[in-house]
Parts: sequence; C-alpha cells; structure tokens
Amino acid sequence: MLKDFKEFAMRGNVIDMAVGIIIGVAFGAIIKSLVSDIIMPPIGLLLGNVDFSNLFAILKEGTTAGPYAALADAQKLGAVTINYGLFINTVINFIIIAFALFLMIRGLTKLKREEEAPPEEPTTKECPHCLSTISIKATRCAFCTSEVQTA
Repeated sequence: MLKDFKEFAMRGNVIDMAVGIIIGVAFGAIIKSLVSDIIMPPIGLLLGNVDFSNLFAILKEGTTAGPYAALADAQKLGAVTINYGLFINTVINFIIIAFALFLMIRGLTKLKREEEAPPEEPTTKECPHCLSTISIKATRCAFCTSEVQTA
C-alpha cells in the first residue's frame, strides 16, 4: 500500500497540482496585500477616511457597551458583529484574482490557437467519372476529358 501511495504521489500531474496550489496560495497572499494595503486605503480616503476592515454592524453588545473604535475592540469585548468591511475586501480580492486568471487563461488559449494551424484549403478534388485526382479549379478532367463542376 505504501508503494502504491508513493507511485501515486510521484506522478507528474500530482506534483504539478501541488506546485499549482502552492503558487496559488502565494498569489492569493500577494493579492490580499494588494487589496488591503494598496487599493483600499485610497478608496477609503476618497470616501472620507473609511477603513473598510473596520466596517461592521453590531448584532449584540459585548461585556462593555459600545461604541467600539475598531472591529478588534468589539470582538475582544465579546460583541457579535457582521463584518461587512472585511467582506468587501474579500470580494475585491476575488475579483482581482478572477480577472488575473481570466487574463492568464486567455493568453494560454491564444497560444494554443496559434499552435493549431487552421486546416489548409483543398487544392485538388476527385473527378466524379473516373475518380482521378484533378485540380480544384479544373473544368475538365485531364484523364477522361469529362466536364466537371468547379467548386
């Protein structure tokens, strides 16, 4: 059983998948940082110094009644919150990752299309009378001299 597992784990596609997952996690961390550290601060500034990571709604007060200065304070005091600011950050992360994947797959699809050359137009056809191969532009068969239709 251990031998079978080793063969399974060492297959090329399993290793490729593992590498893809590791790269995906690293890419996700970069995108998360891009959104929270680069994109959201200017958006928050434009909206009047709003920190999206601290946008929340209180469902139940904690041990000490609010208002709470930040989400971390509310959670530390046991308040039950809906963290819609973090949700907005997550949605923006998803959109950026989805767009990056779209661009990558689009590029790969273009490369694949370039590799697959379109089929060449036929230059010959068969004479319907003698079944010899003649030019596609021929109006008469060179072998049996029968008239043939042009394409």
